Amino acid sequence: MNSWPRSLRAPHVVNIEDLRQMAQRRLPRAVFDYLDGGAETERSLRENNRAFEALAFRPRSAVAVPQCDLRVKVLGAELAFPAILAPIGYSRLIHPQGEVAASRAASGAGTAYILSTISGHKMEDVRAASTGPVWYQLYLLGGRAAAEESLARAWKAGFTALFVTIDTGVAGMRERDIRNGVGQLMAGNWLGIIPYAPQFFTRPEWVAAYFMDGGLHALPNVVIPGKGPMTLLDVAAALAESVVTWQDFRWLREVWPGPIVAKGVMTGEDARRAIDAGAAGVVVSNHGGRQLDGVSATLRVLPEIVKAANGQIEVLMDGGIRRGGDIIKAICMGARAVLVGRAYAYGMAAAGYPGVTRAVAILRADLERTMKLLGCASIGELDESYVQLPRDW
Repeated sequence: MNSWPRSLRAPHVVNIEDLRQMAQRRLPRAVFDYLDGGAETERSLRENNRAFEALAFRPRSAVAVPQCDLRVKVLGAELAFPAILAPIGYSRLIHPQGEVAASRAASGAGTAYILSTISGHKMEDVRAASTGPVWYQLYLLGGRAAAEESLARAWKAGFTALFVTIDTGVAGMRERDIRNGVGQLMAGNWLGIIPYAPQFFTRPEWVAAYFMDGGLHALPNVVIPGKGPMTLLDVAAALAESVVTWQDFRWLREVWPGPIVAKGVMTGEDARRAIDAGAAGVVVSNHGGRQLDGVSATLRVLPEIVKAANGQIEVLMDGGIRRGGDIIKAICMGARAVLVGRAYAYGMAAAGYPGVTRAVAILRADLERTMKLLGCASIGELDESYVQLPRDW
């Protein structure tokens, strides 16, 4: 793509790790680690990636595949390839374009974008940036009244599916964030940031963009009745007071006209509970290793959830996707499609909208090349016969 800046083209950038390194050079340590890090020992974060390394391909050789059909239907929407841009809280901190850039890039690639409740941009602006499917992710911040207002706005704006995150009873223990002063940064506590100031002095481009964008913004999509938009300072405490339970799904089905997906399912039992609660789908997710440390990699538990779902609901998966081959492995293990988060966020951090488009293009090119090397002409033909499971699985 000739419109990419030279810094985003080969040989400077050829994979997602190259974008990660660019992001690390541009962002202050607090912001980079907020994006890159996980909870506690980060074991689950590492295991998400290692699970893909443990799974080997079983290609069909001597097969000509001049064209690959990468299309897939998810929640009634036709996607050009089976990778959806996942919700990332307050992407505007990573780059001023934030959620608007992600929505626009997803649209250009023919796929869907999921907007986080904890967004720095108004949902109406995010929706307007896309001509494709845009979906909304819900935290019950501010209680049911605030949620009902945001859901009404989302449906009116054209969001067509709702992803309800169910694994955030409290915020995970992200030790990097504590060491780097993320709490002070999110609170706008400039006196408290003084001990952490050197990391910002070495990233003048990010600092200039941050202040030109007006610094921290209140959350425009979480409006507390009688109080106005919630501030970032309130989010951690609000999460602990807004746990989503299966009983909430009955209320959500009454206030949301479209399909509802439970995000954060890690057991077959919870998959069956999601079916009973009227969900149209689940996302097999451990929150990118950012919540409960020590849980299994999502790829490893995916078959259990697929078996429990028994074709009654759609099964998606996230966690650790860095290559097109990772997407294929997840589909071979039963996922309808995957959500990618950090992979595109590294691109956003590196270069805003062009960086996101570069990340998505890398994943798509990887996907198509790997399909041809596997001797498989269609996403719909992928199954477990194309991979070799490790003995300990």
